[in-house]
Amino acid sequence: MKVLETGLDGVVIVEPNVHGDDRGFFMESWQASRYGAHGLPDAFSQANVSRSAKGVLRGLHYQYQQPQGKLVAVLVGRIFDVAVDIRPGSASFGQWAGAELSAQNFRQMYIPEGFAHGFLVLSDYALFHYHCTAEYAHQYDAAIAWNDPDIGIKWPCQPATISEKDRSAPRLKDVPADRLPPGVE
Repeated sequence: MKVLETGLDGVVIVEPNVHGDDRGFFMESWQASRYGAHGLPDAFSQANVSRSAKGVLRGLHYQYQQPQGKLVAVLVGRIFDVAVDIRPGSASFGQWAGAELSAQNFRQMYIPEGFAHGFLVLSDYALFHYHCTAEYAHQYDAAIAWNDPDIGIKWPCQPATISEKDRSAPRLKDVPADRLPPGVE
């Protein structure tokens, strides 16, 4: 497998080894020792699958306590996936990295704890899978604005559907310090 740096500390693109022939393909989507050797988690607490229609934007979500690291991949379709560093004191605070993930390119993105995460569906629909390093904790769930001009994410197209929660999320500069994940020392 290849691990590609994104420019944000800890956010990486993983290109798993894919073995294909006329029958189809096989790939390991995660292996504790192999991923751990690259500094990625060797254990997860929760796995999720979501399905979204074309133009749906989800994010930018995070947990300010019990933060989750996420290993994300697309099983069907194509998305633009984004991670934003929201760790107070980080040299890259407020910076983002993004990549296209699809069922065709097999790429995964790892988003470490302390980062907000979001994605935009580019295909007719997408089936999205992700492993989390911590369990979901509704009481710590939060979001920042997907279109925060201070962050300046360059989405590949305008979203068609955004939830009320995501439409009304505050800009990063307006989030109280106690509603951000633990900082970098």
